Amino acid sequence: MKRIKKKQEDSFAYPNTKKDGWIAFGILMLFAVITLIPLGWILISSFKLDVEIQQAGGFLLLPKTWTLNNFKELLSFSNKQLPIYKWFVNSLIVSGSQTIIAVIIYAMSAYAYAKLHFKGRDVIFLGIMFLSSFPAITNIIPLYKIMHVFGWLNGPLALIAPGLAGIMNIFLIRQFMYAIPDVILESARIDGAGEWRIFTKIVIPTCKPILIAVGLFTFTGSWNDFLWPSIAINAIDNLTLTAGLQLVKGVFGTIQVARLCTVATIAIIPMVILYLFTQKYFVKGISLSAGVKG
Repeated sequence: MKRIKKKQEDSFAYPNTKKDGWIAFGILMLFAVITLIPLGWILISSFKLDVEIQQAGGFLLLPKTWTLNNFKELLSFSNKQLPIYKWFVNSLIVSGSQTIIAVIIYAMSAYAYAKLHFKGRDVIFLGIMFLSSFPAITNIIPLYKIMHVFGWLNGPLALIAPGLAGIMNIFLIRQFMYAIPDVILESARIDGAGEWRIFTKIVIPTCKPILIAVGLFTFTGSWNDFLWPSIAINAIDNLTLTAGLQLVKGVFGTIQVARLCTVATIAIIPMVILYLFTQKYFVKGISLSAGVKG
């Protein structure tokens, strides 16, 4: 009788768990479809002729004639007006360099704020967190003046340096590092290990999931950044791919839609590939850090 009552209580406490799961799954699938439809249309349209898009009013799903001419034309080395290949390489260099350097800085800063004890540590960190609450747009003019003084405008350093101080990423890694028991670090110190050895041999391997997730955030943010590269870079050959999209729009207008979709596809593909290879670490890093309390 007790077992029957317990089963009844359990079923009474969680009556619609399975049903709620299916409802949540259905809602997520709906949002996924809404998100993927425009991306799918852009991808397919990049293989179409402009004539097909104009005649069908843009609603022709599959092209009558599949073509790679849009990619060949835009990625051609002879295309001096719109050097897409240069923009692509610039984006890779800027985003890749910024991600590697930034993750190193984030990890070292987070370790200092989480595991090292020095006077004013928490006050300094709270002060930095407070300053980061201001809108990023308010930093545009001071940032431009600083880059001008350093002589970095129109170069990659003007795009790489400003992204090396992501306070929220430092906060995320710091919260993750709090989960590492201090006993392990103290044992390593007793055995004669220095702080650098502890940091590289114990802390970094433990924080690998969150570091990859933060690296993905940093790379994506740098790759998709439009406003700052458009302000800091004036030379066409030094533009990044996202900033160059505005120039492409000005050249092709609303007539050559297939070419616009081709440039957008070129900009999207690296992000898709990156997420496919890092999604396991991304999900793991976010799920673990979400459960850590500072």
